[in-house]
Amino acid sequence: MEQNQPDDKLSIISYQLSAISTYFPSLTINQKEQIVALFDLYADWNSKINVISRKDIDNLYLHHVLHSLGITKMLHFKNGSSVMDLGTGGGFPGIPLAIFFPEVQFHLVDSIGKKIKVGQAVAESIGLTNVTFRHCRGEEEKQLFDFVVSRAVMPLADLAKIVRKNIRKEQMNALPNGLICLKGGELQHEVLPFRNQAVTIDLKAHFKEEFFETKKVVYIPL
Repeated sequence: MEQNQPDDKLSIISYQLSAISTYFPSLTINQKEQIVALFDLYADWNSKINVISRKDIDNLYLHHVLHSLGITKMLHFKNGSSVMDLGTGGGFPGIPLAIFFPEVQFHLVDSIGKKIKVGQAVAESIGLTNVTFRHCRGEEEKQLFDFVVSRAVMPLADLAKIVRKNIRKEQMNALPNGLICLKGGELQHEVLPFRNQAVTIDLKAHFKEEFFETKKVVYIPL
């Protein structure tokens, strides 16, 4: 539980939704409705297929949705960009990013089929038309993208090795094409092989909630 959150379930969810609206005031009514719909969908699916820790489902909006949107603090993808989310699980960070960037195409990949099934069902339920899904390992996906995003799936060096083949040569964004990861804790070791290229930002500089104290976004051009 976040120290500054209320303690009953409805108030917790309401608090978290208002935090997202405060941090992202440009969200449209449709985007807000899509975000609001996520809780019941994930709570229902989570009771059947464990995609989010059971004890963490009440923190869906802070620990999963807002955390996913932390990637926007590194880069705002231009309309027409294509992004792969590798190791998406039930759809993070891909689904919140697809809501936030309706004109960007997202391709969500995971090696566990039942998790992909959850992501597909959630995306369909909220009317997301800019997402595709594939049940496979990262090594098997051959399509090209402007960026690959990921949330703490594996060490950066391993991830970079797998997705380098998926990075398109043509550039259209403010940063050169590459990898953007959500990470937590001590990252010196992981960033070492990329020390001259990697850019790291602390999410605590953008989000005041205690959860973000150790959370970071790391970008590596590939």
